[in-house]
Amino acid sequence: MTEIKTQKNDGNILQFLNLVEHKTRKRDGLVLYDLFCDICKEPGDMWGQSIIGFGNTKIQYANGSVTDFLKIGFSPRKQYIALYLISGFAQYDQLLSKLGKHKTSKACLYINKLADIDLQVLQELITLSFHYEP
Repeated sequence: MTEIKTQKNDGNILQFLNLVEHKTRKRDGLVLYDLFCDICKEPGDMWGQSIIGFGNTKIQYANGSVTDFLKIGFSPRKQYIALYLISGFAQYDQLLSKLGKHKTSKACLYINKLADIDLQVLQELITLSFHYEP
């Protein structure tokens, strides 16, 4: 089996965020970093080259193998900000309806910029995700 590409490393989070070219994503990334640090009570780690992760969890693949992975995190990408939160958003439909402009996938929440959403609702989603135990 090939090794997972997104591994925790000793990359410098603030250096990474300050190198983000898109001004709004850079500013929003710095705000998100502070928000995640406040909620998680830890500084986080770089995972791969572009994900800032908090906490650790185990993920299991269909073939049964298990690996360490970030519990929650985010990445200021070129087209959007990806937030890696809990797996499955169905139980949070009510909160998501109050969030503002966003998209979701199985475990990611995508936003264009923080100005498009309610930051208090996002804070609640991050808190619930960090403390979620399956």
